[in-house]
Amino acid sequence: MLLFGAVPASADPASSKREQARQVKQEIDALDTELGIATEAYNEARLSHRSLLNDIATTQARIADQNEIIDSLQDSLNARAESMYRNGRLSFLDVLLGARDFEQFAATWDLLRTMGEQEARNIEALGHARAEARAAEEKLAVQEAKAKQAVEQMASNKAAIETTLAARKRKLSGLEAEIASIEAAERARAEAEARAAVSRSVTPRQQSFPPPTRAPRSEVVNIAKRYLGAPYRWGASGPNAFDCSGFTSFVYSQVGVSLPHSSRAQYGVGEKVSRADLQPGDLVFFGSPIHHVGIYVGGGQYIHAPRTGDVVRIDSLGARRNYVGATRP
Repeated sequence: MLLFGAVPASADPASSKREQARQVKQEIDALDTELGIATEAYNEARLSHRSLLNDIATTQARIADQNEIIDSLQDSLNARAESMYRNGRLSFLDVLLGARDFEQFAATWDLLRTMGEQEARNIEALGHARAEARAAEEKLAVQEAKAKQAVEQMASNKAAIETTLAARKRKLSGLEAEIASIEAAERARAEAEARAAVSRSVTPRQQSFPPPTRAPRSEVVNIAKRYLGAPYRWGASGPNAFDCSGFTSFVYSQVGVSLPHSSRAQYGVGEKVSRADLQPGDLVFFGSPIHHVGIYVGGGQYIHAPRTGDVVRIDSLGARRNYVGATRP
C-alpha cells in the first residue's frame, strides 16, 4: 500500500496527484514485469505437469501389458502342472514305451523334449515379465511424486499471481485516469523516438542471424486480428481470453502449428529472425528473462495480449524498450 507525505500548501494539488500517479505507474510497470515472469513460470509448470501425466499414462499402459503377459504365462504353466498331476509322471514313459517302432519312439521323444524346453522358456519369460512390471511400478511411483510436486508448484504460482494481482488493483484504485494519461504520453513519445530513429536510419543493436529459409506465416495476422479486444487473463489460451503465450499458441494452432504455452519455450521454436528481416506472422519476444511474446503484423507494429486489465491490441514495436528477438515457426 502506498503512503504519501503531506503536500505543502503552496503545491499545486493537480500536479501533486499526477506525481503520485507517476510513482504508482512506475511501481505498476515493475509489478507487470514480475507478473509476466510469474505467469510464464506457471505456464512452464503446467507444461511439465502435462508431460509427467503423459509419462504416467505410458507407464500404466506398460504395466497393464506386462500383467497380461504374466497372466497368460501363468495360465499356461498352471494348465501344464495340472495336466502332469492328473496324468502322473509315468504318462511320459507310457507314451514312449507305447511306440510301435524306433521312428515313432524318436519322434515322440523329440516332441516331449520340445514341450519341456517351451515350459522352461515360459518360466523364464514369466520371471522377466514380473521383473519388468515391478520396475514399471517403481517408475510410476516416482512419476506420480513428481506430478504431485508439479501440481503443488502450480498452486503456489497461482497463489502468488493472485496476490500480485490484488496488489496491482489496489495501486490502480482511484488513479486510473491519471495513469492512462501518462501511459498515452509515454507511448506517443516512444513512437516519436522510434520514427525519428528510422528517419535517421538508426536502429537499436540486435543480434543478427542469417536470413530465414522458412516462408513467413503471414496468414496468422488476420487470424490474430479477429481477437482484438479479447481480455487478458493469466493462464488462458482462448478462445475468449488469453495471456501472451496463450494468445500466440492459440492463433498458430489454427494454421496447424503447435506452440508450447510458454513464451520462453516458444523462443526455441523455429528459426531465429533478425529485426531487419521481420515479416508479418513472425513471433516477437520481450524481457530478460523472456516473459512476453506477440505476433509481428508489419509496419513496425505487433499484436499481443499485454497484461492484466488490458485487452488484445496492436502496439508499436519501437515503443517497447525490452525487445530481445524474433522467431519464425
